[in-house]
Amino acid sequence: MGNPGEQPLWWQSGVIYQIYPRSFRDSDGDDTGDLAGVIEKLDYLSETLGVDAIWLSPFFPSPMADFGYDVADYCGVDPLFGDLDTFDRLLAGAHERNIRVIIDFVPNHSSDQHPWFVESRSSRNNPKRDWYVWEDARPDGSPPTNWFSIFGGSAWQWDEATGQYYLHSFLVEQPDLNWHNPEVRGAMLDAMRFWLERGVDGFRLDAIHCMVKDDELRDNPSNTEGIQLIHRPQEEFDQQIHLYDYATDDLHGVLRDMRVVLDEFAERVGIGEIHVFDWPKWASYYGEQLDELHLPFNFGLLGIDWDACQVRELVAEMERVIPPGGWPNYVLGNHDESRIASRIGPEQARVAMMLLLTLRGTPTIYNGDELGMVDVPVPLDAVQDPWGRTAGTMGRDPERSPMLWDASPNAGFTAPGASPWLPIEDGYELLNVEAQLAAPSSMLTLTRRLLALRRASLALAVGDFQDVADVPANCFVWERSCGADRYLIALNFSAEPATLMLPSHPTGSVVLSTHLDRGGEKLLTEFALRGNEGCIIHLVPA
Repeated sequence: MGNPGEQPLWWQSGVIYQIYPRSFRDSDGDDTGDLAGVIEKLDYLSETLGVDAIWLSPFFPSPMADFGYDVADYCGVDPLFGDLDTFDRLLAGAHERNIRVIIDFVPNHSSDQHPWFVESRSSRNNPKRDWYVWEDARPDGSPPTNWFSIFGGSAWQWDEATGQYYLHSFLVEQPDLNWHNPEVRGAMLDAMRFWLERGVDGFRLDAIHCMVKDDELRDNPSNTEGIQLIHRPQEEFDQQIHLYDYATDDLHGVLRDMRVVLDEFAERVGIGEIHVFDWPKWASYYGEQLDELHLPFNFGLLGIDWDACQVRELVAEMERVIPPGGWPNYVLGNHDESRIASRIGPEQARVAMMLLLTLRGTPTIYNGDELGMVDVPVPLDAVQDPWGRTAGTMGRDPERSPMLWDASPNAGFTAPGASPWLPIEDGYELLNVEAQLAAPSSMLTLTRRLLALRRASLALAVGDFQDVADVPANCFVWERSCGADRYLIALNFSAEPATLMLPSHPTGSVVLSTHLDRGGEKLLTEFALRGNEGCIIHLVPA
């Protein structure tokens, strides 16, 4: 962007904060977080952190086979989380604080208890039969294709009553909608309009890479090259190249239709969960005319080794493939991925937060990462995640542990006598929000200072990006600039000290270190970084 007179859109200059409602704050003592709990913490989001938008994971009516990602009603709120009036209060409270609200929309599949599917499976002649993907068995009785579910096993489930298979890319309880059917497309676009008319500011579109299947239902070829599509490898799923059930060309038309709906309303945003790591193909989902997704989620930082060279190469690739006028984005974690502090350690988690909040593009912070929360072990006999129960692992439970608010029993997530739906992190008495606010060198203090600096600087929020060459191999250094506003960001990805030689740069001073113990130090041609340290330097003309 880089032009001081150019006005960025809110989703370009802003920071998005993901809330997993089940684990954020339980307002009524039933062990599970809810929308009223989010309302209670709006001042934390606006005043303590100062984020610009929140993304709420699903709160729709659901049997909870996949904790809300199995939707039984696209236009309601599950009683576990509240009701539509509660949502409206949350929306109003957020907007009063200048916080935008993005909700999770699940277009690939519904619950098997959704009225649409109940009708669809009632008979082959039901008008909604073709709203889902039904197909006859092969002559030998086997499933129609060789496709696998991401959660394991065949993607096809036999229905004895009607003598056909139905498709489910995830759980058996999550039948795939048929997006080739114009009635399905119309009904789902109307559901989007329901929320947009209510005032939501956009959607995070779940699992869009699975949405539109090959209409000829062809078998996938074998994966002989070891290509991995998801970060938690599934032995069966990764046996195939997913040409016909994953990120097909027909997806572009659906995304353009969704964009038309978003564009009927002012300043709305569409963010797509799309696990595609062929980066030119990933970038194609911005649309040839920038008429598809505003932001295809970029999961690159979740799948590569935490290494300065690999991170630098990933950022360079993003800058290369994103179409002119497109806007980058980065994430370090979410409710499906191991927490960043568990993946790379607490020292480098601080470096990672500086990376996230200073790269060019829109950052998304997962709730709790601002505290340095880690994965919390769950006994196998207490695992909640259906994926984990199927695989005999902890699944995604560890990264979904409750938010740490204070040192009271249950960390202030729920009432002291309640039993949180997942275990609380050990040591929460010192790691919670209240304790970290009082600690000058805490992870929360660092995150707050990074957010404040980003808000105060056009260069850091929307400025141009320029990689700095000829730095030590364990470092990644770049410039952000918008007119005369210029910053140098230098990150050390190792525990060993590093010295940067920067003879071509103007003078400047350190404004923030991840160690939170230096500032005002003048930048010379030789600049020392300690191990596990990142620094932001404000550059001034010589």
